[in-house]
Amino acid sequence: MAHSTWLKQSALLSVLTLISRILGLVREMIKAQFLGTTVLSDAFSVAFMIPNLFRRLFAEGSIAVAFIPTFKQYLNTNDKNHIATFLSSFITVLTVLVTVVVGSGILAAPIIVPLFGLEAYEETVLLTRLMFPFLAFISCAAFFQGILNSIYIFAPSGFAPIVLNIVTILCAYILSPFMANPARALAVGILIGGFLEAAIQIPFVLKAGYLCSCINLRKAIKNPGVKRVIHLIIPTIIGMAAYQLNDLISTVLAGNAGIGVVSSLQYSLRLQELILGVFAVSLGTVLLPELADYAQNGDWQHYSVQLASALRTIVLITVPISVFSFACGEELIRLLFQKQSFDNDSVLLTLGAFNFHIPGIVFIAINRIVTPALYAQGDTRSPTIAGIISLLVNMIVAVLLAGHFKGKGIAFALSFASAVNTVILFLLLKRKSVISLNSIIKSTVLYSLKIALFSGIAIIPVLIFKTAAAPSLSSLHKILRYGIPVSIGALVCAVIGIFLLFITKDKHVRALVRSMRKEDSSPRRSSKDGK
Repeated sequence: MAHSTWLKQSALLSVLTLISRILGLVREMIKAQFLGTTVLSDAFSVAFMIPNLFRRLFAEGSIAVAFIPTFKQYLNTNDKNHIATFLSSFITVLTVLVTVVVGSGILAAPIIVPLFGLEAYEETVLLTRLMFPFLAFISCAAFFQGILNSIYIFAPSGFAPIVLNIVTILCAYILSPFMANPARALAVGILIGGFLEAAIQIPFVLKAGYLCSCINLRKAIKNPGVKRVIHLIIPTIIGMAAYQLNDLISTVLAGNAGIGVVSSLQYSLRLQELILGVFAVSLGTVLLPELADYAQNGDWQHYSVQLASALRTIVLITVPISVFSFACGEELIRLLFQKQSFDNDSVLLTLGAFNFHIPGIVFIAINRIVTPALYAQGDTRSPTIAGIISLLVNMIVAVLLAGHFKGKGIAFALSFASAVNTVILFLLLKRKSVISLNSIIKSTVLYSLKIALFSGIAIIPVLIFKTAAAPSLSSLHKILRYGIPVSIGALVCAVIGIFLLFITKDKHVRALVRSMRKEDSSPRRSSKDGK
């Protein structure tokens, strides 16, 4: 895929993901409206978190780590029979594993839930059992996404989460009057939305010509492609076990730190994921199949160029947004969440976590780029090693800080561990002599410092305006009171930042613009030549 096409695919997926994340924020706003940071909200958050732990293994984890690189090898052979057999074998093994985990999770819910120290025990068990089948639907959705992404089709998998959020929002309003509480209505919405997220991609998979069905399990396990996937994913399973243990301990610490702490961390992470999902995940999703092609063909020069460009692009986006989010965090939280059950105490609780989550955004985003770069080389061990070390750091810091600092300490632990993870990933990637990593790291660090300086300059007038305008805005409706400083502040930051990039003749931005223009003009040139 040409560099400009890669940028356009990433931009398309970013737009779809932006819509999805905005709807995700709306979903959280509705959750805040109905549940706030109450005991019921904590029950829903924990119940949804439990199947999501396994989602990272059976869905995003297995697809990104093992399926796409393996499937790319089958595509390169252009043998339709072998491709069909591999896909049928993979979906068979995945279906059996997910079915066993879902059944076990439903049965074990009364044993798992008490670990979180929540007051609403029975409700949490019920919600956990209700949402556990979501894991099966989302695993199928990830399988279809892996097929489509491998052939550079990204729109359906980008649109599918939009459906999930819309359905959940509708169920919250439509079903709440008919159910015991709004949390159950939200849970039903999650379940239906997960099913549709998988179903909506099936026509595109069939249109691409990839038919698959469940076959004999013994035959499926013996398939060479499945064996390779299992081989690649074993280190990830170890890393995921550590991740699940860490996430479990963090949630237990939050659950025992006081009412609302679990929910406040979830609301804060939702804001963080808006940034990461729109840009970092989109770039990483588009980058993985392309880097896998370069790695299999031994084209390390283009591999290095694409990796370096992706890192600078993610820095260009996440550093300014992080600085702005830190400056206007309270206004963002009040604007998005404050309503009914989400009162002033909920705002302050969420803001405390958000301020300590923000420093980790850049590091998490970089990790979302470097990790697929390693996966593309068939290296699942290095990300696992880095992940385990950083998770241990996260766990230790969270245990040390949660008692006194509560949600703030748990949020800081995640940011600090993410920075550790970034350092370790680069050290492990440096061992790969096939790419010029020293120059990539140097350019990324220098570019990060430059963008951080520009962001600091751009945020100064925003802080001055916010302080000066606060008295005159205090009597306005919430949307205007907090929406005006957020909107004007974002516009001012963007204008100043673009101006600074323009007058310094930023090479990376100019290269991105040239690349996009080249792609836009190429069809016209071809048409002209054809005449």
